[in-house]
Amino acid sequence: MREGVWLCVCLVAASLLCGVSWGMEQQQRPHRRHLGMRGRHRGERGKEGQVLHRSKRGWVWNQFFVIEEYTGPDPVLVGRLHSDVDSGDGNIKYILSGEGAGTIFVIDDKTGNIHATKTLDREEQAQYTLTAQAVSRDTNRPLEPPSEFIVKVQDINDNPPEFLQGPYYAHVPEMSNVGTSVMTVTASDADDPTYGNSARLVYSILQGQPYFSVEPQTGVIRTALPNMDREARQEYDVVIQAKDMGGHMGGLSGTTEVKITLTDVNDNPPKFPQSVYTMAVMEDKVVGEEVGRLKAKDPDMGENGLVEYRFLEGDGMAVLEITKDSVTQEAVIKLKKVVDYEKKKTYTVKVEASNPHVDSRFLAWGPYKDTATVKVSVEDADEPPVFSEASYGFTVDENAPEGTVVGRVHARDTDTANNPVRYMIPRYTDLGQFFSITHEDGVIKTTRPLDRETQLWHNISVSATEIGGHHQDSKVRVNIKVKDENDNPPEFATNNEVLVCENAAPGKLIETVSAVDKDEMAHRQYFSFALPIEVQNNHNFTLKDNKDGTASIYTMRKGFSRMTQDMYFLPVEINDNGVPPMSSTQTLTIRVCSCDSRETILSCNVEPFILPAGLSTGALIAILACIVILLAIVVLFVALRRQKKEPLIVFEEEDIRENIITYDDEGGGEEDTEAFDIATLQNPDGANGFLPRKDMKPELAYPLRPGGDRPAAASVDVDDFIKTRIADADNDPTAPPYDSIQIYGYEGRGSVAGSLSSLESVTTDSDLDYDYLQSWGPRFKRLADLYGTKDSAEDS
Repeated sequence: MREGVWLCVCLVAASLLCGVSWGMEQQQRPHRRHLGMRGRHRGERGKEGQVLHRSKRGWVWNQFFVIEEYTGPDPVLVGRLHSDVDSGDGNIKYILSGEGAGTIFVIDDKTGNIHATKTLDREEQAQYTLTAQAVSRDTNRPLEPPSEFIVKVQDINDNPPEFLQGPYYAHVPEMSNVGTSVMTVTASDADDPTYGNSARLVYSILQGQPYFSVEPQTGVIRTALPNMDREARQEYDVVIQAKDMGGHMGGLSGTTEVKITLTDVNDNPPKFPQSVYTMAVMEDKVVGEEVGRLKAKDPDMGENGLVEYRFLEGDGMAVLEITKDSVTQEAVIKLKKVVDYEKKKTYTVKVEASNPHVDSRFLAWGPYKDTATVKVSVEDADEPPVFSEASYGFTVDENAPEGTVVGRVHARDTDTANNPVRYMIPRYTDLGQFFSITHEDGVIKTTRPLDRETQLWHNISVSATEIGGHHQDSKVRVNIKVKDENDNPPEFATNNEVLVCENAAPGKLIETVSAVDKDEMAHRQYFSFALPIEVQNNHNFTLKDNKDGTASIYTMRKGFSRMTQDMYFLPVEINDNGVPPMSSTQTLTIRVCSCDSRETILSCNVEPFILPAGLSTGALIAILACIVILLAIVVLFVALRRQKKEPLIVFEEEDIRENIITYDDEGGGEEDTEAFDIATLQNPDGANGFLPRKDMKPELAYPLRPGGDRPAAASVDVDDFIKTRIADADNDPTAPPYDSIQIYGYEGRGSVAGSLSSLESVTTDSDLDYDYLQSWGPRFKRLADLYGTKDSAEDS
């Protein structure tokens, strides 16, 4: 360890503004304090076992002060560092490190003086922690351990108070007592509250007297006047000031605005603007119609201003009622009963208006209610006739003759004039015109017999119109019921077929039938069933009346055959026992069906008596369906074959009858190396694209040319011969087929000599002269030589 050194720290408290009396003096005369340090050497191992001791500080200043917002021309001297090892020869260098070192705080490395180079703001940073050390200038070796100290920024009053939550809004009930708390406002000051009076605030009211006041220390706003009435003034703008330095001169201040609203209390009773109200109502008004309105005024708000109305007394309470319009707070007087000018012309009622919600604090201020008188006069109106009943109901017998009286309606004119009334039935209520009415007395009659089964009720209207005056009319509903008469015979309830098994046993119940009747069934009326006399002795079926409106059908014999008879018709006589009694004969259809041993119905259709063994009915049906389909296909195929026509155009087709087997023994120049189609001979023009029709005969028959049956023996123009025969055949309608000529003399257009047929001449002798072959050209030269040579030899 290094030997301990003594560090002397000198503090100069410069520019301390602590009040007006001594602040400037401290700034002009800075003080320097020497911070002495003593210490003892602790044991350390030196060379040859020598024990070294560290120096120990006896006491030390650990913080400096600098005033904020200093604006002097020179940097502020914060303090001075001095080491006991510093002999003043400049070998000691002082080093400063920590917050703001080198930027805000600088040190003279020779003298150890520390200066603040910038203006400091305590509200931004209240203190700085720095470290000072003395080192050798030559070697930069520390001469003593580093010393840490704090520089505190001393506060000055440079921040005014602020109301951070303003502006404020507050409410207080009207008529509140003096001193009622309204709200508390709070200001904040950024200055140091622990140093001086910079942050000591005092509140005062600048605007709002004499209605409100504020407590200086707490900022609580209170009411200052009694009986503040919301109806006179509802809102107040109050300005509150907060001043630091305890409110003394020179302190900074801030203000805020407080908007105070008086809330309503029920301190006003309702009041009618007038004591008597007059209204009028026409006598023709119906119940529920409005007669008039009145309103009691209450300056209070909300539920405090609600008003309820009621009748207290008066002769109009029997015909009038009072309600309240919740939107306008008006009393609405309506008709509870119809009024009649001819009976009573005026009514009077007394109306009371009151507050439903009363504040007990203000009960002494008077009753919270008021009254007014309402006079209602009834005015005469030309009213329509009034029927004696609201609606009428009559009955009439079914099938009653024309002109039968149904009933009578009556109406009268209630006006003073009492005009006569005329009756009529509006046609739109009686479209069938079943009824008529006498215009003078209102008697309703039928115009034709009525049928209850067609229409049970007839609902019509009758109108009554006063004769004279304004021809007022009114209508009334008339409901007419047609009384039933037993005029319809009974009939089966259903017309379904009855099924019976072929193997049914005698006495087997096969069906239970019931009946219906369009007429209305009277009490204890029932249906009875029986077989007519002509079928009572039948041996197939019988009937039993069950005496409950039904009848049972039984079989009388064993075994039924569908092949013999598959359907039976059983007449049944039904009687309704009404007054007068009505009866009818209904026919019951009974069909015989095939059943299994358990009498389960299998089929009720007529089928062949002998069925293939092992095949079910479904399989037989499928087989029959397939056979029918195959037959239909065959018939369709034959029909199509018969309807198929020959082609309308002659196309080249291969015909075995027209093929000629050619040989190439006449030379390689012949176009006869393959089978030749004689169709070209039949129509040589077809090669040029012209195909004659084959489906019609020539309309004109040209006579054959004389000698056209056979060409002259001496003719050498075979081509002309063939064309001539073709033209003859085309023009001869009697020689079918019309275009078929068996000609084998044309071998194609490639031969200069035309064609030659020598099938016979090769194997048989002939008397023909073949000298003309010499003129057919070089292609037939060899043939001409062969035949000509033979003839010459024979001649010789």
